[in-house]
Amino acid sequence: MTQTVPAPDSSPGDASDAARTFGTIGVVGLGTMGAGIAEVFARNGHTVVGVELDDAGAARGRQHLENSTARAVKREKLTEEERAELLGRISVTTSLKDLTDADLVIEAVVESAEVKKQIFRELDDIVAPEAVLATNTSSLSVTEISTANSRPGRVVGIHFFNPAPVQNLVEIVRTVVTEPTVLADVQALVQQLGKSPVVCGDKAGFIANTLLFGYLNHAASMFEAKYASREDIDAAMRFGCGYPMGPLALLDLIGLDTAYEILETMYRQGRDRLHAPTPILKQMVTAGLLGRKSGRGFYTYEGPDSPVVVADDKTPSADEAPQLRHEISQVGVVGTGTMAAGIVEVFAKAGYEVLYVGRSQEKVEGVRAQITKNFDKQIQRGRATEEKKAEVLARLTGSTSLDDLGSVDIVVEAIAEDLAVKTTLFENLDEICKPGAILATTTSSLPIISCAQATKRPQDVVGMHFFNPAPVMKLVEVVSTVSTSEEVTETTRALCAKVGKVAVSCADRAGFIVNALLFPYLNDAVKMLEAHYATADDIDLAMKQGCALPMGPFELLDVVGNDVSLAIQRELYLEFREPGHAPAPLLEHLVTAGYLGRKTGRGFRDYTRR
Repeated sequence: MTQTVPAPDSSPGDASDAARTFGTIGVVGLGTMGAGIAEVFARNGHTVVGVELDDAGAARGRQHLENSTARAVKREKLTEEERAELLGRISVTTSLKDLTDADLVIEAVVESAEVKKQIFRELDDIVAPEAVLATNTSSLSVTEISTANSRPGRVVGIHFFNPAPVQNLVEIVRTVVTEPTVLADVQALVQQLGKSPVVCGDKAGFIANTLLFGYLNHAASMFEAKYASREDIDAAMRFGCGYPMGPLALLDLIGLDTAYEILETMYRQGRDRLHAPTPILKQMVTAGLLGRKSGRGFYTYEGPDSPVVVADDKTPSADEAPQLRHEISQVGVVGTGTMAAGIVEVFAKAGYEVLYVGRSQEKVEGVRAQITKNFDKQIQRGRATEEKKAEVLARLTGSTSLDDLGSVDIVVEAIAEDLAVKTTLFENLDEICKPGAILATTTSSLPIISCAQATKRPQDVVGMHFFNPAPVMKLVEVVSTVSTSEEVTETTRALCAKVGKVAVSCADRAGFIVNALLFPYLNDAVKMLEAHYATADDIDLAMKQGCALPMGPFELLDVVGNDVSLAIQRELYLEFREPGHAPAPLLEHLVTAGYLGRKTGRGFRDYTRR
């Protein structure tokens, strides 16, 4: 695939052309990160000289290396012989002067610009003029650090991710004066280590942290506003986007003090209000609630450094599990598209009688045909039986008349995302459906209260936002308006549980939970590309390998559809009036040009040239 959008002009070219050989590597600072970096180089045959401040620090550094390599042997990643050889390549000292023969020196000390600059000043008179100097900073200005050296052109950022022996991503940070040959040499070296290098400019946060911490800050703000519970925010992103951790649990893992400092640094440099740490972060840090390392953050843990979450005063009680306050025996579904057919399948598989309504007999038959096809595929894979298929299909009744919905206990509409069409439908459902029937909409972006106000029973109207494909995706966002009764909300959550879904609760505002967190992050990625800060490929790689996300932002945008993404981003901007939510011009231009993603063969990438 080729890229639609050009790469940054300052790309160093093909790293494979680099000819420099790096023999001896210096690592200044042997904490968890520095020791991991030393291990990576030693594993690949390099002689490593580690430098610590004093004998106690040197001893701790050796212990880090002993423990890490011992774990690798236990996991059968190394043999005892390989471990002995690896440790034999690493020497530890307390003097920077022992780095005289180093071809590359990487500092991995505390995140203090002054401390780092002092190290670079001292190295100036120690290493050879052609030696490369690197900082492993995750948020400080590489340019500022490089000014402490008389040859700033040989200085780069080499940002490993923790734990360095395991994580493959390495961000290589160029300054405006970094020599192209130095950049190419470092890229080639990182590739030789078996890592995945991505190149970016010198901006606080680089690629991964810039995109990640804006998203984490937004999630903390959402919790602070009591828009949704911590459990629901985290579950929404895990089950709605396939993220390995929810944002609040991830903040606890990173450390709230670390997150606060990174956001503060990013805000001071970029003045993007979305990076200004939300007040609750400072309050929690001040109170000593730092996350896992202190035993308490957004969640409470068994003890300091424990990953085991224990119940606290915010933990939902098992006795408070949602109950069906309305009897649900027959379900109605309006719509015959992909989402509607999926919802019909979900309810029927869970044992409910389903009456679905379409505009024509052909469309009604299409739903049955789609569900039949899905079952046939599952049967071929041994995941279903003919008996189960016949049982589920027997629960389906198709119709072309809305009037047939008069007996159902809940109606779920899954028609076009057009507010006028939806409100007209709800006017009809209000007249047709029996008193007490729940009227649910699957809208992902329109105001649910507008649908509710089209009826004389707004207390019975609720959002039930399934994710596509509905039979596969576990998440349902249950959205309450200011008029929705608590009984209806509780019943809807309980119904979700009965059909095997994970329900999360939130209020009726643009984006709900998932889209409100996801799309500003995607928009930030587009802005990053638009500024020629990094390539689409490098940004995608950074987020997949650095943050363990299932897809990079541009892969995801092309799957979702750039037109859909633009529409959602516009809704978020109109609702919150946050300048940072304004759709990136590049996204608007691609949509105008018809480059909508995979469905048109071209979006951020060209899919016609495979």
